[in-house]
Amino acid sequence: RKILQILQENAKITNAQLSKDIGLSPAPTLERVKKLENLGLIKSYHAVLDTTKVGLGVTTFVQVFLQSHKKSVLDAFVDKISKIDNVIECHHITGSCDFLLKVIAADIQSYQKLILEQISEIEEISNMQSMVILSTFKDKKVLPIP
Repeated sequence: RKILQILQENAKITNAQLSKDIGLSPAPTLERVKKLENLGLIKSYHAVLDTTKVGLGVTTFVQVFLQSHKKSVLDAFVDKISKIDNVIECHHITGSCDFLLKVIAADIQSYQKLILEQISEIEEISNMQSMVILSTFKDKKVLPIP
């Protein structure tokens, strides 16, 4: 648990520092990290980028309503939406809509073009509702390990 917590906070930590922080020698520490990776507890390592500084100034959540709840419709939608790079999250959810997307774009004009030319062209979609994020007060990437 301590390894998972530390790596979430700083994935660039050296094995020597990690071993020091958890109170083990470097070899068993590295072995435990590899085991966590092999078990799928650690899926990957990423750099968290500043969206504005890389030119992605608009983030939205999009509620998607599908025409049907048939498995073939769900599968087709997921396949198509997975190919759109600006859709950075796609969640199948309960409630009034079927999917919740997190979409990122350079600006409102780019977002509009993305919606009109790509997302709304997916024939499995019956309706969408967009919510533009005005500001973010919490965007935590570290999970609370029970």
